[in-house]
Amino acid sequence: MNRTEPTLLRLQGLEVSYGATQVLWGISLSVTVGQIACIIGSNGAGKSTTLNAVAGVLKTSRGKILFKDEDLTSQPPRERVKRRITLVPEGRQLWPKMTVEENLRMGAFPPPFRKRANTNLARVYEMFPRLKERRTQLAGTLSGGEQQMCAIGRGLMSGPELLMLDEPTLGLAPKTVDEIFEFIGNVSRQGVTILLVAQNVNYALRFSQYAYLMETGKITLEGASQSLLSNQYIQEAYLGST
Repeated sequence: MNRTEPTLLRLQGLEVSYGATQVLWGISLSVTVGQIACIIGSNGAGKSTTLNAVAGVLKTSRGKILFKDEDLTSQPPRERVKRRITLVPEGRQLWPKMTVEENLRMGAFPPPFRKRANTNLARVYEMFPRLKERRTQLAGTLSGGEQQMCAIGRGLMSGPELLMLDEPTLGLAPKTVDEIFEFIGNVSRQGVTILLVAQNVNYALRFSQYAYLMETGKITLEGASQSLLSNQYIQEAYLGST
């Protein structure tokens, strides 16, 4: 992906704390329009915290969150949703006793998105035929991979400009991981910009165009995903190469 494309999201010197404990230290990154960008790193590095800060779930103590050059740092989550920023959280967080279709429609619950709910639902079913087959099935009875498809589909119901995916393949079997990343690629080809967080470094780097390595709340390395894939430190520390 050409880094000269317009910047959709920019974080400048972002800092976040949980009470007295600071977890993000001066995070700066950008995501360009149409790109799949990823944040990689080990568990507890601050990756999910970064996405939650962009979504407005966590307050920042310092720094800026700019979306299409608009400062959203102090805006509540609902304002970010209105600007079509969507977070698919870790663990999927579906309503298990609601059907697949009811879960999907909750993604278009905010009033600005309701008028396009049927159109977006048809689009989701076209992208995820298995969800259409199971549309009347309770979400809690789906397999892990199907639940993740449903969570991504729900995220697409608002027609997002920026789709943030937090550990979309965590705990899934290797074959299902392949399938989920295929779907992520399909979403990207539909013109949705994606910011992906993943512990699965190999997959994340192979399916993204640009990557940031986060360690102990700081960005320690960044670059084109292919260059990071061949980086000796990445290979030794995260890919098990010697």
